[in-house]
Amino acid sequence: MSPLPAHVRVVEVGARDGLQNEKTIVAAAVKIELIDRLTETGLQSIEATSFVSPKWVPQLADATEVFAAIHKKPGVRYPVLVPNLQGYERARAVGATEIAVFTAASEAFNRKNINASIDESIERFEPVMERAKTDGVSVRGYVSTVLGCPYQGEVPVADVVRVAKRLHGLGCYEISLGDTIGIGTPAKARAMLSAVADDVPMSALAVHFHDTRGQALANILACLELGVRVVDSAVSGVGGCPYAHGATGNVASEDVVYMLHGMGIVTGIDLPKLIDTGRWLSTQLARGNGSKVGNAA
Repeated sequence: MSPLPAHVRVVEVGARDGLQNEKTIVAAAVKIELIDRLTETGLQSIEATSFVSPKWVPQLADATEVFAAIHKKPGVRYPVLVPNLQGYERARAVGATEIAVFTAASEAFNRKNINASIDESIERFEPVMERAKTDGVSVRGYVSTVLGCPYQGEVPVADVVRVAKRLHGLGCYEISLGDTIGIGTPAKARAMLSAVADDVPMSALAVHFHDTRGQALANILACLELGVRVVDSAVSGVGGCPYAHGATGNVASEDVVYMLHGMGIVTGIDLPKLIDTGRWLSTQLARGNGSKVGNAA
């Protein structure tokens, strides 16, 4: 076990990973206000949107409008997800300086999600990686289904390691390891992270847990004890996975920050402001679809 970190960077994914699974279209003005509110909480990394085809993710068809309008605070990262070179060019046209690319550790999930094998998905964004390197754009990588897949079930740890190692080798400065369907437990999360860290530096790894079975905070703590220093979460616990039936939202940022602060770990985040933002977002979504989301600390 490593000593608990003095500081943890929380990567807020609610505006992209969270909202993309909302069935009712959220107005661009609400997304812009959400990101601006999150900026004022002291978060250092806020995933803003995704430049994917509106055909596949209608919720984020306003990516250009949203990214252009948000207040970008110096020192805060606003990464955007891009699936291919076309998405990269759209993102760069509005000034994005950090992007994210994604694949899965499960062949079955990749086929259902993007109709491509793992290798094919990586081949699609290799030109993006090359352009980003030339342009001086930072790239974050996502690996989903690291602890299980809704279609194939168990995902061999060796597959997770192989994919994470390949993304790091291509130039991703950080690899986010995602329990997409929220079935992980602390022992499994620890074993997976330990195996990946044998091939990818721990300093280049982040964890991303969904809270389907209420295990997310326990899983995060288990990974912090191994040395991870970056945690993904979504304000108000918003979001799920459109390709994983029954998967509930991401772990709530409010709960993650409450836990970290309670252990004496610095995040730089104003928890009351974050809680207020979560309540505000819940109200906005309730107006749109008649239901509330997530939890608040």
